[in-house]
Amino acid sequence: MIVRLDDVSRTYTMGEISVHALREASLTIKRGESVAIMGPSGSGKTTLLNLIGALDKPTGGRVHIDGVDITEMSEKDLTQVRRNKISFVFQFFNLLPVLSAYENVELPLLISGVDEETRKSRVDHLISLVGLTERAEHRPDELSGGEQQRVAIARALAKPPGSASSIVVLADEPTGDLDSTTGEEIMKVLIELTKGEGGTLICVTHDPDVGEKMDRVLKMRDGLITNA
Repeated sequence: MIVRLDDVSRTYTMGEISVHALREASLTIKRGESVAIMGPSGSGKTTLLNLIGALDKPTGGRVHIDGVDITEMSEKDLTQVRRNKISFVFQFFNLLPVLSAYENVELPLLISGVDEETRKSRVDHLISLVGLTERAEHRPDELSGGEQQRVAIARALAKPPGSASSIVVLADEPTGDLDSTTGEEIMKVLIELTKGEGGTLICVTHDPDVGEKMDRVLKMRDGLITNA
């Protein structure tokens, strides 16, 4: 299992009010699986994604990523988990506007200290896989929304050598800012590339068409996973 949650809860305190964003959620996700998380607004989808992505800590239960319990890790150790194991694809792309498509994809490898020759080989490969070789030197504002999301997908898979099967790609409404045709193309690229590179895809979505493309759908309501 690449992801395992055991009775995980997350409660936020707002003054005298306690908000139970997640309630004793337990789930397992297999390595290489694609999973959609669906449910109404406020059901706990993003909270669940943040806990799996080591961006937040539970108030109860345990979170395991790639066989390691990350629940009580220090922030320094969690940074390493995020750097080596976790990738995010967002609705609004979150590319650095001053960098080219190539440089945006290269950045995670630079941060991880990957040598120049290995970086170039990996970035060229990923840029080619998303069909943007001819657009590699363009900045985000020179690319369409669909092209920007392709860059974001390539960047999500830019991890240190040998870590491909440990990558968990977390996508939060990745097609929400795209038209339906482009969104369908992007989901196809996202699923095929993540699986092709040996990674695992977990996608929050409101779109039932996206859910149908995934191996499995988790449904949430009121902080509960209703079908795990």
